[in-house]
Amino acid sequence: MGACMALCSLASCASCLCGSAPCLLCGCCPSSRNSTVTRLVFSFFLLLGTLVSVIMILPGMEAQLQKIPGFCQGASTIPGMENQFNCDVIVGYKSVYRMCFAMTCFFFLFSAIMVRVQSSKDPRAAIQNGFWFFKFLILVGITVGAFFIPDGTFHTVWFYFGVVGSFIFIVIQLILLIDFAHSWNKIWVGNAEEGNSKCWFAGLLSFTFLHYALAFTSGVLFYIYYTQPNDCTEHKVFISLNLIFSVIISIVSILPKVQEAQPQSGLLQASLISLYTMYVTWSAMTNNPNRKCNPSLLSLVSNVSSSEPTPTSAPGQVQWWDAQSIVGLVIFLFCTLYASIRSSSNTQVNKLMQTEEGGGYGGEGKVGEDGVRRAVDNEEEGVTYSYSFFHFHLCLASLYIMMTLTNWYQPDTTTQAMQSSMPAVWVKISSSWLGLGLYLWTLLAPLMFPDRDFS
Repeated sequence: MGACMALCSLASCASCLCGSAPCLLCGCCPSSRNSTVTRLVFSFFLLLGTLVSVIMILPGMEAQLQKIPGFCQGASTIPGMENQFNCDVIVGYKSVYRMCFAMTCFFFLFSAIMVRVQSSKDPRAAIQNGFWFFKFLILVGITVGAFFIPDGTFHTVWFYFGVVGSFIFIVIQLILLIDFAHSWNKIWVGNAEEGNSKCWFAGLLSFTFLHYALAFTSGVLFYIYYTQPNDCTEHKVFISLNLIFSVIISIVSILPKVQEAQPQSGLLQASLISLYTMYVTWSAMTNNPNRKCNPSLLSLVSNVSSSEPTPTSAPGQVQWWDAQSIVGLVIFLFCTLYASIRSSSNTQVNKLMQTEEGGGYGGEGKVGEDGVRRAVDNEEEGVTYSYSFFHFHLCLASLYIMMTLTNWYQPDTTTQAMQSSMPAVWVKISSSWLGLGLYLWTLLAPLMFPDRDFS
């Protein structure tokens, strides 16, 4: 009898895995919307792949990965380079690249399939919102196949794919932060107008001051530790420009005309964007191959001289994890989850992110004939987000994870090692400038085009 009940339970789970998103998570969030649940499950796939990638670069895993036939020894197809890999270094790097390559292909496939889906009545919407077990099998199959890709120029070419994809994803991160800051300010100002105004306004002021204090303190520390009197000119320019840009967007956000056209703009948003900009600046400087301008955080904490050997001089001692990678992962997790559950009221951000205002809330979950409560389908009249763009966003996120976990190291086919590179520095800095420009646009667009609705 127990075996029969177990088989029935397994059959029920299997039907959910092959069915729709509401069935999959009905017990956890019975009043959720179909669109939200689907995005959460796809985000879970991304986070699962990220977790596997993290495990692959943990100390001690290289011995296990070397057991994969042909994955390290004898894997090189470059003439004269066979069996010259330092497996302890290269195997983690290769594993992360292949895992993230599989995730990128998986999400790009769905991005192409879901182009121009208009509502849940489209047959392709059933693929988007269901068949999770088969999707998981597809991801596993692509991952297994990725580990059989011959080396050749794969790592070098895929590095530049990662650079371009990460550039776009960093900009998207800033857009999501802008959206989060606008929503945060709107909610707290609304609460202040309805209840204890002193408490809520004090909270807004406190966080605004904290963000600015962290941002400008960071700038001062960057000048002290990441510049030299007769060197590091690029760093001096980066820090100075981004501090100036932060002051500019702060002033613009509180101009009377901007406040009149954009009532939700304020210093809270500008302070958060300034803090994120300084983080990107720091992240860029940590990829400078000049160790005089890029001391390790450990050496700064322990007051060790910054003239330590570079990763290229000691290829067997690559530092996979550092502070900026950990912070980058935390911000990535926040932005990914926020993109899955966001319901923005900001028209400009919705246009940039291909979502609808308000998210089309559909009410409480419905109880099916089998007595199981399921999330409601809120996309019968129209989708609340672009299926294709959402998968493209996860595709870019996979490339960003790849670059973050490998610390943006560039493969060196001469020494078979990884090293920091200036292209990574310029990609991060230019993405911060583009992001600041987008935020400035959200402030000035209502003034430049008064006949359009930017509310």
